[in-house]
Amino acid sequence: MLGGRDADDDAPTLDQGKVSFGKRLKNAMLKPVDPDAPSTTKAPDTPESVEELEAAVKSLSDKERLIGLLCSPFASAIGLLIIDALISHDPTGKLHVSVSLYHELLAVLLVLSVGMLVLSWLRKRLYLGMVTALYGLAVFNLHYWGFGLPFVMVGAWLLVRTYRLNQALKKAGGGTSSYGGTNGAARPQASKRYTPPTSPPKRSSSPKDERKAG
Repeated sequence: MLGGRDADDDAPTLDQGKVSFGKRLKNAMLKPVDPDAPSTTKAPDTPESVEELEAAVKSLSDKERLIGLLCSPFASAIGLLIIDALISHDPTGKLHVSVSLYHELLAVLLVLSVGMLVLSWLRKRLYLGMVTALYGLAVFNLHYWGFGLPFVMVGAWLLVRTYRLNQALKKAGGGTSSYGGTNGAARPQASKRYTPPTSPPKRSSSPKDERKAG
């Protein structure tokens, strides 16, 4: 002990020197979360009110539209590459396929890719999901699974999102239709309170009827 200092006074300094470089970089760049701060974990793109749900059901969001617009040119390029590879590696003999058949298949793939572009521009979620999934399945049937899987996943995601938004709108009381349309406010439910029917009052007998009875 020198100058009134303990040997333990240098322990925190030694511990700080043993901290890894990655942890120190993480602490410097990431601000620690304040436990007393109010929670702000609400998703900004999640609709809550009936009006927001109706708008979300009717049209694509900006994120979904951008994904559809990006899928269209990639689908066209992939279709051209696949058909070109099939024509160049087409076997001769019994398994030979006419080149015109490949050209027809290319036309189908290009029509589906253009359909993605048009439906994304018109913000039609359900039909965009169907066309994207059909394109992925068509590529799957050509045994190019790596190219078809992303389109199948995007189409399935759009279809599931359409279903969830319709169910959320239905629970919120806004009504729903087969695609995107709303039927206005929810129908009023019938009252469950039972009111027994009242019996008609009995007619009093007149003196004339009493004389007949006597």
